[in-house]
Amino acid sequence: MSFNDIFKSSFLESVSEFSMIDTLLGLAAALAISLFIFIVYKKTLAGVMYSDNFALTLVGMSLVTTLVIMAVTSNVVLSLGMVGALSIVRFRTAIKEPMEIVFLFWALAIGIVIGAGMIPLAIIGSVIIGVILLLFGNRKVHNNPYLLVLNLQDEKAEEAALHILQQVVDRFAVKSKTVNAAGIELTAEFRIKDAATAFINQIHDVSGVENAILVSYNGEYMS
Repeated sequence: MSFNDIFKSSFLESVSEFSMIDTLLGLAAALAISLFIFIVYKKTLAGVMYSDNFALTLVGMSLVTTLVIMAVTSNVVLSLGMVGALSIVRFRTAIKEPMEIVFLFWALAIGIVIGAGMIPLAIIGSVIIGVILLLFGNRKVHNNPYLLVLNLQDEKAEEAALHILQQVVDRFAVKSKTVNAAGIELTAEFRIKDAATAFINQIHDVSGVENAILVSYNGEYMS
């Protein structure tokens, strides 16, 4: 047995089985499309709290997934081992926005498709998905949902406050009402246009109204 036979390894021999050009082309395509996903995420962000870490995660996920799929498709044995290795991974980061799940799966799907060698499919699919998200994500919402919390001394103050509210909004719904020795606490849900909230000052000036609190919220997350 020679010195070369001792250090001979099938693992080292398999290193030359992949194409450097295909790898660079796939990673470049994944980077370009993931940056497109990054831009769409910024343009369609519904809230005001933009997360740099999440946006960077979209780019990194596409690149990592592309690399993994390239390795898996080149070796059946490696693919079985990869399935077993990934089965122990647990993600515990909470998703705050439902749309973030869409972007995560989009980035993951791009990595899988490009890693499988179907770059045109990834490009066409990403363009279609991006256009749809931009069209519907930037749709202007004319009516903004609000909650009005009132602390009232008596029923007369309640009637006067609700009368002002009824004149300003098209309709409202009383979500809760608590009556105790200290007075009345009432919560009403309604929608107004263009964030015209000056009527809250009028309600607060009503005799018997102790506090008037206006809270903006997204009705999709509260029942």
